[in-house]
Amino acid sequence: MNTWLTHWVENIAAPAVRENTLAGYRVAVYRHLIPGLGAHGIERLEPEHLERFYRRMQETRSAPATAQQAHRTIRTALSEAVRRGHLTKNPATLAKAPRLPESEIEPYTVAEVRRLMAATHGRRNSARWAVALALGLRQGEALGLRCSDIDLDAGTLIVRRGRQRPRWEHGCRSPCGRKHGGHCQDRRQIRADTADTKSRAGRRSIGLLDELVALFRKHRDEQDQERATAAQLWEGGDWLFATPAGGPVNPRTDYDEWKRLLKLAGLRDGRLHDARHTAATVLLILGVAERAVTGIMGWSNSAMTVRYQHLTTQVRRDIAQRVGGLLWDSPTEDPRSRS
Repeated sequence: MNTWLTHWVENIAAPAVRENTLAGYRVAVYRHLIPGLGAHGIERLEPEHLERFYRRMQETRSAPATAQQAHRTIRTALSEAVRRGHLTKNPATLAKAPRLPESEIEPYTVAEVRRLMAATHGRRNSARWAVALALGLRQGEALGLRCSDIDLDAGTLIVRRGRQRPRWEHGCRSPCGRKHGGHCQDRRQIRADTADTKSRAGRRSIGLLDELVALFRKHRDEQDQERATAAQLWEGGDWLFATPAGGPVNPRTDYDEWKRLLKLAGLRDGRLHDARHTAATVLLILGVAERAVTGIMGWSNSAMTVRYQHLTTQVRRDIAQRVGGLLWDSPTEDPRSRS
């Protein structure tokens, strides 16, 4: 098992998958699967071995999502072994996968979104949060936007790529004493700033609200002023949302700003991804057709609407009012009028 997993992740998966996906595979293989299952021969592995392994992971305080990731990884690795004739069946498809606890997601209400938008006034890159809450762009998609991706005259925005988390290596000639390459004064970036969208559906054109167009025009003027201030220090990457020197925004910096905005607006804590759930639910409130929602959100199929659109109190109340209007508000017909 040890030999196959190593060969699969380094020689089969590595050239074929995205860098973030490969990083997840490597963590699952080297940190969990090889230590836990490496002694088993690949042809003798049974579903029960996997189920006991998942249970041990959870007994040693591994998060359910970590055990689920290990399951998905070994299922993929063994599927390749079956395809190549090394196995006759994949035991991971028969094993019962670790169960993930269902998290209750409560998107922000329209009133809360207005408070959050009000909290962005006067802050740098304030239009970035309108993009998240009104259009539902993922964090990477928003931070990966370039000025050339927006046509303000036509009122359109094109999502082409996503911002990746920076990754660094040591650039020092003699050991600098820093453990991580990102802390080295002579660090070198080894991961590209962006990567193309994962799927064809992710690459999409979105129409902009008039309010967003106005926000972007204001944002462009503010960025022009920052460019003039930075002068020759401006990095010139054409980023729509940039640092004061014109460089790409670090996803961690972006996340910290989201948390600050929630506190400024006096709202409950929430994940940055909850903004995407909020945008999808607003589209539900507005009655936007499912096919249109799928295109705006960049989903490959409409089944994702079940995960992202939530029946909030506002939606339930609207449904109740419609039913009530149908059953009680219309004039009743006198049965005797039919005779």
